[in-house]
Amino acid sequence: MTDQIDRALEALGLSLPQAAAPVAAYVPVVEAGGLLHLSGQLPFIDGMLVTGRLGEDVDLDRGQEAARACGLMIVAQLKQYLGDLSRVERIVKLGVFVNSAAGFSDQPKVANGASELMVALFGDAGKHARSAVGVPVLPLGAAVEIDAIVQIKG
Repeated sequence: MTDQIDRALEALGLSLPQAAAPVAAYVPVVEAGGLLHLSGQLPFIDGMLVTGRLGEDVDLDRGQEAARACGLMIVAQLKQYLGDLSRVERIVKLGVFVNSAAGFSDQPKVANGASELMVALFGDAGKHARSAVGVPVLPLGAAVEIDAIVQIKG
């Protein structure tokens, strides 16, 4: 699975970032009952946090890029926790929070940035349930934050 993901990342012109350290009193990953619960990940592109509000000062394309960056950070956290990605059985669910201006209603389109990445990297095992929610503010002014639940092999 790790080789497949490495090839998919290369084909997309992407690479995994260094897994981000927690910025408060939590851990990045908790394992319980064969599931990994990943804390919310923020969008870093070229080492810079993508900030702003969709529908105000961030456009849809940039929001999708931010969501994809969150997805890459989720995969980086998985790799750091597991050592490699061969134990990933399935991406079960993504929870996508979009920093949204009043009237912005394209949260599902923003979330597709991460959802499409998971399918591109994990194939059918990347197909997942999802919520996409508009919120008025996110930590550090981030444009998007995404958490995940991932099933792993014993």
